[in-house]
Amino acid sequence: MNIKTTDELYIAHTYNRFPVEIVSGKGSMLTDKNDKEYIDMGSGIGVNIFGAADKGFIDAVTKQLSLIQHTSNLYYTEPCVKLAKALCDKTGMKKVFFANSGAEANECAIKAARKYAAEKKGADCYNIVTLKNSFHGRTLTTLAATGQDCFHSLYNPLTPGFISVDAEDKDQIKTVCESKKIAAVMIECIQGEGGVNELSGDYVNFLREITKQKDILLIVDEVQTGCGRTGKLYSYMNYRITPDIVTSAKGLGGGLPIGAALLGEKVQDIFSYGDHGSTFGGNPVSCAGAYNIISRIDDTLLNEVTRKGELLKRALSASKDIKSVSGKGLMLGISTEKSALEVVKKCMENGVLCLTAKNKVRLLPPLNTPDNLLVKAADIIINACKGE
Repeated sequence: MNIKTTDELYIAHTYNRFPVEIVSGKGSMLTDKNDKEYIDMGSGIGVNIFGAADKGFIDAVTKQLSLIQHTSNLYYTEPCVKLAKALCDKTGMKKVFFANSGAEANECAIKAARKYAAEKKGADCYNIVTLKNSFHGRTLTTLAATGQDCFHSLYNPLTPGFISVDAEDKDQIKTVCESKKIAAVMIECIQGEGGVNELSGDYVNFLREITKQKDILLIVDEVQTGCGRTGKLYSYMNYRITPDIVTSAKGLGGGLPIGAALLGEKVQDIFSYGDHGSTFGGNPVSCAGAYNIISRIDDTLLNEVTRKGELLKRALSASKDIKSVSGKGLMLGISTEKSALEVVKKCMENGVLCLTAKNKVRLLPPLNTPDNLLVKAADIIINACKGE
């Protein structure tokens, strides 16, 4: 079978794939069908946080597969409950709703916020404030929440009730919160798809204060930034705040589909029987894998993520061909004179797989990538950024 030709025949043309067929991997190394090896600096867009073919993850998943692969949410399963307890214990959140993706986790967060606001302030209090350059998913509602017009034009009319404001502009969001009926403010502490843009501590703390004052919920979308990616279990912990709702996905599943909306004290009991649901949410196999992942993210690993991120930043920033490096931990964005796509293609030719985010090269390597591979990848990236 010619994979490329068959893909074009039978798979919807939503992905502009690179000409690489990945067939296997181990740790931070991936292998294509021609036995060429690549250093994985993308981890499936922040998903395979312990790399490929991780033994602990495989053992947890296969053990659960040998017991039961799925049962509906009409019944109890241990992996679902264990994972929910672990997430609450590690974050201080009170309840968890399990979905299948980051977009679905964000949908749940939006529904929880609107139900809370309707009960407290009336049915006309439903607006959600988000930030320009944010990205919250590809459903109609999470596209509406996404603060990028380029994602909106094909699918209008989108779900109403979303207002996007400029990040770091305190006056703008203060005016909106005072003049509109606002249910929640929804942010990413580091905007991933929007260009690896890190919010300042001053701005995030301002948002937490104004939302508290006005009984507006603060939702932090941790779909890409969560599960140790920034050197903390969740990126909001870098700011020493406590959101009302936290959403998680990608790295949480370690490679299997899962999303989670973590509900804080204000909204822990906002849902009643039948208010929300998901056929596959809380799937025992996905939850068994996720429990293995979350139980291994400890202070030792998080400190290593911080150290490795600084190592990468220093190496990349030393190059005169790299204008700046943004982000935190192992979530980095590289701004260069060359186009990001051109750099990514050059890196691919030389055995490194990177990502893009707007006009930047984006790095999301597995959290346990060895130093020598990070240094080797940095050298290849630097060379790819050089002018002709």
